[in-house]
Amino acid sequence: MHGALQGFEVSWSSDSRWLTYARGLGTGNNAVFLFDTQNGRRHQVTSGYYNDILPVFDPDGKYIYYYFDRTLAPIYSDLDATWVYPNVTNIVAVALREDVASPLAPRNDEEPAEEEGEGEEEEEEEQAEGVNIDLEGFESRAVALPAEAGNYGTLRAISGKVVYRRRPRSGSSANRSPIVYYDLEERKEETILEDADGFAVSADGKKMLVANNRRRAIVDIKPSQKTEDQLATGDLEMSVNPREEWRQMFNEVWRTYRDVFYDPGMHGLDWEGLRRHYGALLEDAVTRWDVNFVIGELIGEVNASHTYVGGGDTESPRVRRVGLLGIDWALENGAYRIARIVRGAPWDIEARSPLAEPGVDVNEGDYILAVNGRPLDIRVEPFAAFEGLAGVAVLLTVNDRPSMDGAREVLVETLTSESRLRNLEWIEANRRRVDEATDGRVGYIFVPNTAISGQTELVRQFNSQMLRDGLIIDERFNAGGQLPDRFIEKMNRQMVTRIFFLHGAVVTYPPVNHYGPKVMLINGWAGSGGDAFPFFFKVLGVGPLIGERTWGGLIGPASGHGLIDGGFYTAPPGRLYGPDGVWFAEGHGVDPDIPVVDDPGELARGRDPQLEAAVAEVMRLIEEKPPVFPRPPAFERRVASDGGSGGN
Repeated sequence: MHGALQGFEVSWSSDSRWLTYARGLGTGNNAVFLFDTQNGRRHQVTSGYYNDILPVFDPDGKYIYYYFDRTLAPIYSDLDATWVYPNVTNIVAVALREDVASPLAPRNDEEPAEEEGEGEEEEEEEQAEGVNIDLEGFESRAVALPAEAGNYGTLRAISGKVVYRRRPRSGSSANRSPIVYYDLEERKEETILEDADGFAVSADGKKMLVANNRRRAIVDIKPSQKTEDQLATGDLEMSVNPREEWRQMFNEVWRTYRDVFYDPGMHGLDWEGLRRHYGALLEDAVTRWDVNFVIGELIGEVNASHTYVGGGDTESPRVRRVGLLGIDWALENGAYRIARIVRGAPWDIEARSPLAEPGVDVNEGDYILAVNGRPLDIRVEPFAAFEGLAGVAVLLTVNDRPSMDGAREVLVETLTSESRLRNLEWIEANRRRVDEATDGRVGYIFVPNTAISGQTELVRQFNSQMLRDGLIIDERFNAGGQLPDRFIEKMNRQMVTRIFFLHGAVVTYPPVNHYGPKVMLINGWAGSGGDAFPFFFKVLGVGPLIGERTWGGLIGPASGHGLIDGGFYTAPPGRLYGPDGVWFAEGHGVDPDIPVVDDPGELARGRDPQLEAAVAEVMRLIEEKPPVFPRPPAFERRVASDGGSGGN
């Protein structure tokens, strides 16, 4: 039996006496816990030496299964001197009592046959007594099942089998997630389905409901199942009283905040009173949008970041995405003209204007007169001609004058978005400005967020800029993500040694690092992880912050929860504070050491006062305290002793 208890996924023993779950220890690892409902005692039964998650009871009362991260096979990075540890997870079985044999214990082929009725009597006796657990030595009875270490999803147990979903291995090109079981009697693994998005096991352990690509099917828990017989979910109907459903969702959000929000005092609010206050507004709600508004007002009372609500049973209009060409348009001489083709960074081929592709005969200054044979109407914006044409091939009629006479046709594939292309152009323009203003002595790196793409950008740009005397890290507009301790560590390592090579350059260790002065640009559009990045930068004394204070949102993370109609909401369970024991300034943000106003007018005129201030400050720091790289010492010379030959 499985369920949820205050945010934890729990599994109950067959007699409902015990429940098991995993929770964090504050060390980065989780441990397995058992709760005895008879005496109300909780027991931590694994040490958390490894990361232990998703424990489930065997319905036969013999084992607990769980995942733990123990296969450490590091991969060395191609780009810096670091290791990563992918595909670490194994499946573990723990015998609940000392008298229960390991599922992998050796077997005697000559073992006498069990007498008729003997096993049934033992099973009946065990069920009568309930599930007993020897807590002493629990973890020492753990064994890793033979399933290959990797990445896993849902874990469930049925009689004699443990069922799991294997996700693609990190670094592989595989995109399937098979549902598999390990048979304890046969001691082998069998694949139930080759690919699925998730599954749920029936109460009797004989069938499962599987989901894949928004379709559902019921299959047996046997090898080589197929899902041709899809459930006709489109024919399912139910009667719903919207107001009762809305009330349930409102109450669920209210209870979650009561139980999960980081401050048990709810920031001094009368939380029960607010339930009545905002709950009364539900009587006037007409649409699901109204319900989201009311819930948003309720959770807005806690005055904290990472409090979101959205989705649900709402109606959305059909969207026809507009195809884009990565250009700036101009209306001249009664026709639309290409004022400029947006050029990204030359070092990046990720995003490119279709008109900048090799072999495309289009130039800045040309006129685009028609799309797929339909003339552009200058009474509306040019994008109207590209409605519904995002990401597809279109035929452009192009000429160097606003006339169809002598026009040519060019086939290109439109973009679905210009955001990345224009962002790359902005990054490269800033990098060139810094390079020219400092005669190449200062590097520039833009970090858009602290999630995967931000880490990728940092690594991609860092290696080309790290040998400069100084460095500007631009985290303006940083959209957040994870806490960026790794970001700071990468650029703030200490020099530990240098290696002299007779036929090569002297290498400094750590080899991928920047050893000169650094400054960081910040503004009010940087928040969450974008608050933490300069917060860590300041705490560790990496360098001065320049610009305007950040957004100020480090009550989090945005732990997500689902609602019955597909809606979602978040409830932040934690809050950051510094090594000085003071809360992070929620709602205020990180103050700059050197304030510089982010003036839109100056930016529109082509100036960036904050970037200029950063250049001036980092150049001052370079002159004041330039990076020092000690030269190799003099070579040791041996002196031959008197009367000796100089050998040995």
